[in-house]
Amino acid sequence: MKFNFITLFPNLVTPYFTDSILGRACQNGIIEINCINPRNYTKQKHNKVDEYMIGGGAGLLIYAQPLCDAIDSIGQTHVIYLTPAGKKFNQNDAKRLAKFNNITFICGRYEGIDERVVESRVNEVFCIGDFILTGGELAAMSICDAVSRNIPGVLGNANSLDIESFENGILEAPSFTKPNIFNGSSVPSAFLKGNHSIIIALKNHMALCKTRFFRPDLYQTLKSPKL
Repeated sequence: MKFNFITLFPNLVTPYFTDSILGRACQNGIIEINCINPRNYTKQKHNKVDEYMIGGGAGLLIYAQPLCDAIDSIGQTHVIYLTPAGKKFNQNDAKRLAKFNNITFICGRYEGIDERVVESRVNEVFCIGDFILTGGELAAMSICDAVSRNIPGVLGNANSLDIESFENGILEAPSFTKPNIFNGSSVPSAFLKGNHSIIIALKNHMALCKTRFFRPDLYQTLKSPKL
């Protein structure tokens, strides 16, 4: 899988993919990260990519020509733009996008980008939350991370995907490690007895309880949850 980031600040993106799980995925050739700076495609002097908005308004926009030329230089790709107007990104989107071979993220800056780029070049628009960031790089990297985890070979143990939060519409059950008692608080006794069927049933129950407490919006979408 190749991920392209169209960004004015490549140095914000590339370090994230040099360590840990995604760093190993890059080293093993499972994923590839490619940063493209639209300044390299502008036809204005001094590598300028920003313009005032027609009709007035505070701030500047990245104008259409360098962005379109940067996207066109990539060839066949699935283009994603991060914007408050987009659909809220979720785990199902991450799993679906993991089946693509080439994905391009447009990382906006200033007040965003010329809307004609969205209309003519973008395949999907996403939002990662109801808040505003300085630029689109963090949001794009978040989606790239979520997608990459679902690509075969990226995770050391692919089975870990089956028990993560949002699989089956609920949060992951609480987890514990040694010591069995910490500051007077003990792990559930059933976890210590080795009966795997009882442990699985307890984890399912705890996952439902956790979902109902922390994410009642998710819990309400479940069909007849049993607690």
